[in-house]
Amino acid sequence: MKPTPEPVHVSQAISELIALRGYARKRGDAQLQDVWQTIAGPKFAEQTRVAGINRGILQVNVGNSSLLAELAGFHKPSLLRTLKEQHPELRIKDLKFRIDTNISNRLN
Repeated sequence: MKPTPEPVHVSQAISELIALRGYARKRGDAQLQDVWQTIAGPKFAEQTRVAGINRGILQVNVGNSSLLAELAGFHKPSLLRTLKEQHPELRIKDLKFRIDTNISNRLN
């Protein structure tokens, strides 16, 4: 005869389900994208997507190389400063931009 499993609290079962399905991460990614869109403004937000945070570095995918050069060369300090001021809970230390041609393909 098989032993029956111990009863589990509903809250624990729901927490495990959320973790297994990745709902919290998806929600967090959407919130992070919203934060980035607010900070970057419409001009840059439509051509960029947040890839995530890794060791305090916000990684942002960019649609083309000229935009990458503009963001990294001219706007990075002000974007980073605004992120730190408006969202200190994110603990962002730096920004990293990288090209993702799928973004520019979606715009065309």
